[in-house]
Amino acid sequence: MDDKGILRLVMYYPQEIGRTVDEILRALKALQTSDAHGVALPEKWPSNAIIGDKVIIPPTNTEALAKERMEKAQKGEIECFDWWFCYKKL
Repeated sequence: MDDKGILRLVMYYPQEIGRTVDEILRALKALQTSDAHGVALPEKWPSNAIIGDKVIIPPTNTEALAKERMEKAQKGEIECFDWWFCYKKL
């Protein structure tokens, strides 16, 4: 539940299995980081196997923004696998 009363994450653990406190704390930090910086966070962030501790830049919705994003990648300002999957260091 966030500060506006909106349910943001549900983690259901059956009574018969243990809980992962580290994952709960990771999810909380990821939600706070996402809200503060307008980014997305991958699985196991900040130790993701593909992008490490970097954050995902949300996808563009226009061709012009996609072109701008690729120009930023060419300048080394961000990293991209392609125009639709770009990431950066915070």
